[in-house]
Amino acid sequence: MIAPLLFGVIGVAILLALGTWQVQRLQWKTAILDQVAERLARDPVDMPQEPDPERDRYRLIRAEGRILPGELHVYIPAPPGASEKVGYRVIVPLELTDGRRILLDRGFIPESQKEAGRHTGAITVEGALDWPRETDSYTSEPDRGKNIWFARDVTLMAQALETDPVMLVTAASDDAAQPWPLPVTVNIRNNHLEYAITWFSLALVWTMMTLYLLWRIRRRTD
Repeated sequence: MIAPLLFGVIGVAILLALGTWQVQRLQWKTAILDQVAERLARDPVDMPQEPDPERDRYRLIRAEGRILPGELHVYIPAPPGASEKVGYRVIVPLELTDGRRILLDRGFIPESQKEAGRHTGAITVEGALDWPRETDSYTSEPDRGKNIWFARDVTLMAQALETDPVMLVTAASDDAAQPWPLPVTVNIRNNHLEYAITWFSLALVWTMMTLYLLWRIRRRTD
């Protein structure tokens, strides 16, 4: 009886610990989502003097400046409603009125418009600051010869376009012919409640199986 009982108790303890950890993760992730939603609901403000990836990510900004020559194209699936299945995010250098240069994500263009001319010069734009985390060890290196990137990498793109490592993602602008804006949205998965329910359910099943096993052992020994 002792060995099955210990096996059952240890198993249930592990499963309960995993469920509790997922509840804690749920609380942490919910707080992050609430913070992001709160930032995206604020009125736009001027560009901070020293934008910080932790403090200012998702902060809404209203900026004036001019788009400089040069584009980087990030290969992506087309958003719903587009006429083509794939296309590119257009990343350009934006020179603010105070002389600083940042990256501006102008939005989506269909693949057929890759080489089309686009507006440069003065522009007023509203959007959110972002430092996308899209690269990992499996991300292909950009094909600089064809100007095709496979993820937004703020550091590399800033080096390529000679800007600060800061990206403003367009939500709207005064350029009527601009690419299709792809505003920042809250796209953080939060499945921790389902995971917690799964672990707690397994703990319940493990408890019932242990009790059943102990009952069978006792019946055989009576």
